[in-house]
Amino acid sequence: MTARTTAGLGDRLLGRALSIAVARAGAPGRIRFTERQLYYELCRVLRPTHAVPRAVPLTPAPPVRYERFAEALGRKGEVPGLLTPAPAGITGARRESGAPQEPDLYDYGLPRLLVCQSRSVARMLLANDVHLEAACPVFASEDLPLDPRLVAGLGSVEGATVHVLHDASVAGIALTARVRADVLGVPGVPGGPGVRVASMGLVPRHAAALHLISVRGPVPEAGRDTLPSALEPRELEWLAGGRFAEVESVPPARLLRTVLRLVRGPRTPGHSRWTGLRELRTAGFMTWPTNQPGDRRTRGDEPATVDPVPR
Repeated sequence: MTARTTAGLGDRLLGRALSIAVARAGAPGRIRFTERQLYYELCRVLRPTHAVPRAVPLTPAPPVRYERFAEALGRKGEVPGLLTPAPAGITGARRESGAPQEPDLYDYGLPRLLVCQSRSVARMLLANDVHLEAACPVFASEDLPLDPRLVAGLGSVEGATVHVLHDASVAGIALTARVRADVLGVPGVPGGPGVRVASMGLVPRHAAALHLISVRGPVPEAGRDTLPSALEPRELEWLAGGRFAEVESVPPARLLRTVLRLVRGPRTPGHSRWTGLRELRTAGFMTWPTNQPGDRRTRGDEPATVDPVPR
C-alpha cells in the first residue's frame, strides 16, 4: 500500500468520524455549535472516554491535530449547525457613541448577567437563545469594563449575580477576580459592591472528572498571583505544566444545560415560545461534578467555584 493510498484511507476514516461528530454536536434539538466544539466532539469520537470509570480522573491529549481537523472540515463543505467565525474586530456588544436606541432599558433592575472568557462561547450561547431562556445578558471578557448603567441595574436588585464562565486555565480562573474588581471599581455606582460575582467555570478537578480533552501551551505569568487558595496542589501543578481545558471541550448539550441551571436556578419545565431548547429540559439539568472520593453527586444549584476575593 502506497503512502498516497494510506493517506487517502486516513482522510476517508477521518471524514466519517467527522460526520458522526457533527450529528452528536447538534443533538438534541439542532444545537448551534462552534468550530472548536466540533473539534473536541471529533476527539471524543476518535478516542471515547466513556469506557473509563468516571471515578478515574483523566484529561487526555487530543488524538488528532487541529490542522488535520480543519482540513477534513474544509473537504466536508457546509455543516448544519456550525457557527461561522466572527469577523475580526467585531465584538458581541458594540459600544457605539451616543445614547442607546432604548435608553429606558437601563432603568430596570438586572438580576443576573453572564461574562464568558471566550467570545466564541458567548456567541454560541446567544445563538442558542440562552440569553432569552435565562433572561440573562451575555457578554465576553473582551467587553469589559461593563457599562456603568448595567452595573447600576445589577445593584438595584437584591442578590444580583454576575456569573463568570471560564476555561480551566491560569487566565480563565483569574478572570472571576478581574470581573469582581471591574464591578467594584465602577465610579459613581453605589450598587456595585453589593453585586455577587460567582464563577461557574472550570478548574482542573472539573476537567479531570469530566474527562475533558486538555492541551498544552505556554504558562501565562499574568493571573498566577490571583489564583484561588482553594485549588489543590495537584491542580496548581497541572496548571504550572502549561495545561488547560477549554469550556468548548464540554459537549454542547451539557454546556447549555449547565449554564441554564446555574444562571436561572431550578425551574418547572414548561413550553417556551422563545427558544428551541425545550428538548434539553427533558434531559435534566446538570452541574459540574464534585469529584470527591466516593461521591457521585453534583453540587445541585451551587456554583462550581466562588470568587474568593472578599466583599
